[in-house]
Amino acid sequence: MGFNLLAALNPALAHLNPAQLTLMGSAFCVLASMHFTTQLMSQHLFYWKNPKEQKAILIIILMAPIYAAVSFVGLLDIKGSKEFFMFLESVKECYEALVIAKFLALMYSYLNISISRNIVPDEIKGREIHHTFPMTLFQPHSVRLNQQKLKLLKQWTWQFVIIRPVCSILMIALQLLGLYPTWLSWTFTAILNISVSLALYSLVIFYHVFAKELAPHKPLAKFLCIKGIVFFCFWQGMVLDILAATGVLKSLPFKLDVEHIEEAMQNILVCVEMVVFSVLQQYAYHASPYSGQVEQMLRQNKKYE
Repeated sequence: MGFNLLAALNPALAHLNPAQLTLMGSAFCVLASMHFTTQLMSQHLFYWKNPKEQKAILIIILMAPIYAAVSFVGLLDIKGSKEFFMFLESVKECYEALVIAKFLALMYSYLNISISRNIVPDEIKGREIHHTFPMTLFQPHSVRLNQQKLKLLKQWTWQFVIIRPVCSILMIALQLLGLYPTWLSWTFTAILNISVSLALYSLVIFYHVFAKELAPHKPLAKFLCIKGIVFFCFWQGMVLDILAATGVLKSLPFKLDVEHIEEAMQNILVCVEMVVFSVLQQYAYHASPYSGQVEQMLRQNKKYE
């Protein structure tokens, strides 16, 4: 049956040009990402046991299909303006800021710490926080955890949640006004890279401080899903910028200028990668902790001991 289906599809696919095939493949990736995410969401909604935590999880796992869908929109209008692509990029990155905030809220919920009051439980007060370069230029190498230090970690995370939307609005407005020279573009890029790096760094420090308490919740797998999306989108964008600057992309046989080729390749890669991350999220954010299966396994283990 599968062979017959492929045989039937071959004549139809043969009439499509490379651009149409790419668009079809990207659309399939978007649908696959949505399928895996919807599947995971339905499991959480079925076992709706802890709304505070699961609302944060739903927002986090939606990151993959939203990134894929926004990138696909960019492919549909492949000859769009620079302002259009900047708007799409801003949508993704503003959602990224929301995801980072929700991830921190989820970690606070696991630890039963109030995110507004930053109250540190007595049993973890005084734990050492070890900073690495370049943070050691601004902070001591080792500090003791207290209410003030916990509040500082939260501020390092939340600054990106504020800076990202503000920069997006300014960048789009300046583009529309025609007041967006290259040096200003690089300035915004530097600010945003420092901002997101600081936010991700604070989450890593937070994980190391509370590693023992967070261990049952697999925080590293959850964090790597978020960091992986950010990492791939950023670094592949940098690689494409370098390829464009060195003239490599100019030699490709497309009827587009280098800028649009670069945007198209970035969007295609994101569509493909989001399928991978939507699958990984099935493991990192699975619903079994809320289904009662974990408690049942623990009871069974105690029974046989």
